[in-house]
Amino acid sequence: MLANMEHEIYRQIEETKLLPLYTATDLSCLDRLEEVLLNNDVRFIEVTFRSNLALDAIKKLAQSGELIVGAGTVRTLKEAKDAVENGAKFIVSPAIVPDVIEYCIKHDIPVFPGTATPGDIQRATEYGIKVVKFFPADIYGGLKAINALSGPFYDVKFLPTGGINEENFMEYVQNDHIVAVGGSFIISESVIQKDDGETADKILKTLVDKIRA
Repeated sequence: MLANMEHEIYRQIEETKLLPLYTATDLSCLDRLEEVLLNNDVRFIEVTFRSNLALDAIKKLAQSGELIVGAGTVRTLKEAKDAVENGAKFIVSPAIVPDVIEYCIKHDIPVFPGTATPGDIQRATEYGIKVVKFFPADIYGGLKAINALSGPFYDVKFLPTGGINEENFMEYVQNDHIVAVGGSFIISESVIQKDDGETADKILKTLVDKIRA
């Protein structure tokens, strides 16, 4: 059983520190999305199963081979299988979904199950998972909760999402217990549609520059 901290994708996400969450409602925006990400040396994107275009978006973004595309909000085994068959290289779930976790482990696919409590984290570690999604981060205590949970779960790292924004994301990024932060604040379809992506490019550049400073 392969723990996800040992996977190369984990290490690359940790280096990037940002995992953009994207919900596709217009496939015509995807070329601009890819351009903005690559312009800022961000090669990861999590496409969420929050629209009926999720699979089409995953497939199109994965086809170029420039981005490492993952599927988010994965709640069923079928969604996980469909995502992988269409090019997804990692899976993110909002909760502990045993069928999804077992499928990903069997096929050596990094999986980040959603957790919010000690019980959730314990269940994840029993699968050998050492990086978990912490969601929704703000409602469940944010950094204060993560620091407290990192006492008993000292060997676990967190991928927090929910309530993180351009004003507070650096507090999370600088925390040793956190592998990266996720969120739609990093890049969104509505912003991509403005100015042919120029606004989105400026926003992402500002975030990346703060991390690299």
